[in-house]
Amino acid sequence: MMRAGNPGDAVRLPGGEADLPEAPYLLLTPGPLTTTKTVKASMLRDWCTWDRDYNGLVQSVRERLVELAAPGGAREFTAVLMQGSGTFAVESAVGTFLPREGGKLAVLCNGAYGERIARIAEVLGIELALLRSEETEPADAEALARLLEADPAITHVAAVHCETTTGMLNPVRDIAAAAKRYGRTVIIDAMSSFGGIPLDMRELGIDVLVSSSNKCIQGVPGFGFVIARRGLLAGCRGHARSHALDLFDQWETMERHGGKWRFTSPTHVVRAFDQALQELEAEGGPAARHARYLESHRTLVDGMEALGFLPLLPEALRSPFITTFRYPASDGFDFDEWYLRLKAAGFVIYPGKLSSADTFRIGTIGEVYPEDMRRLTEAVKRSRFWLEAGASEEDVPEHSPVR
Repeated sequence: MMRAGNPGDAVRLPGGEADLPEAPYLLLTPGPLTTTKTVKASMLRDWCTWDRDYNGLVQSVRERLVELAAPGGAREFTAVLMQGSGTFAVESAVGTFLPREGGKLAVLCNGAYGERIARIAEVLGIELALLRSEETEPADAEALARLLEADPAITHVAAVHCETTTGMLNPVRDIAAAAKRYGRTVIIDAMSSFGGIPLDMRELGIDVLVSSSNKCIQGVPGFGFVIARRGLLAGCRGHARSHALDLFDQWETMERHGGKWRFTSPTHVVRAFDQALQELEAEGGPAARHARYLESHRTLVDGMEALGFLPLLPEALRSPFITTFRYPASDGFDFDEWYLRLKAAGFVIYPGKLSSADTFRIGTIGEVYPEDMRRLTEAVKRSRFWLEAGASEEDVPEHSPVR
């Protein structure tokens, strides 16, 4: 396997990492997220897009992504990087793997990101079958099996692994098994999970996996990537409905020209991602990172529950990546005001995305640790304005959890 970079690639600031300014707050969101100083420092060098050193770096990134997704599967799988946000990569995958004639996509939807895949298919003119579940229910693999039995025209199945609308971890193993039982191609949006949980595409039966640079691998925004079976992608010439998002053409260019992108690539972002991959490996890989995220998630939930905030989902359905909480039962709670107070205290959280309940979300991915979750809940304790209207600080008894 190629090693990243060359001698002298590492950035050394005159005073070391301390020369980088401290961040004003932690990003407790599902991405962009808080990154290490070394990931940030890696962007302080300019790169040429056609230079052999940079293209070698791209090839190294591609190889390591395949090894993460399908250990030992370099002959069977390949990785393609695509400019833009994660949604650009999802659209490039949907628009390239579905043939222009004779393709039909089944999408399992239990949140905004499943719905986004469906919307992409609609805009691209792809025939679509929707299988919806409630936002608080996991995607239904048994219902998928019944749908595939009833509709032989369906050729591809798409689902979201971690539905960040709620933090739901969908049962991709069961979904892929149902699809494979009927010989369908499986596309998994692993945007908010890949790199943060052990996953083997070969063992699970996943054909196409999509994620991005600014999630659990802990890089910065700027590109997404698609990991797919080589034979499957090789048969996709001419499928794409977009010139810029033609995944086959991007892959063929990278393969033929040693890591070259068709159009200007986000060079600084790629370098940061290379550094982030090295740091993931140093941490112990996805299993070790998953353990850290899980501990942070548990610390967060324990602290918030002690303050009276209830998670939306039961424990069995929650991912360790982002947790959705219900608004407290108080007429005096003002999320916008509370958000600003927490931001001033050094924490940025995420508004809710549900259509059926008032919620907010707190991410536990990125360069954050359980002690950060404890500091956050201490800051929440000091924010008393969610109490019933009219209550003052003096009205709160000493034993109250908000003290």
